[in-house]
Amino acid sequence: MESTTNARLQAAGYMVGNASEFLGLTAAKEALVAMRHNLSRALRAQRLAANLTQAALAKRLGSSQSRIAKMEAGDASVSLDLLIMGRLIAGADRHVIAHALCPHDP
Repeated sequence: MESTTNARLQAAGYMVGNASEFLGLTAAKEALVAMRHNLSRALRAQRLAANLTQAALAKRLGSSQSRIAKMEAGDASVSLDLLIMGRLIAGADRHVIAHALCPHDP
């Protein structure tokens, strides 16, 4: 938000900050949330690029379509292992996965 908007909101009694501050996330937890989000988005993009349905990817993974939907939605019940395995089965290699985990690293 713009600083003038922030100042106006604060003057009206509102607290201004970001989601991490609001939720009280540590830097480590914030990084983990970002990695899960990046893997989830990348899984969906890769599945679509491979012209796979959620059901087809689920069959390859030995899982269910609803689990793939949860994976793509970044559901907290999905392990990082399963997200990574989903990417591998959809055709990603470890370098592509590493880039999804840390997209801004050189």
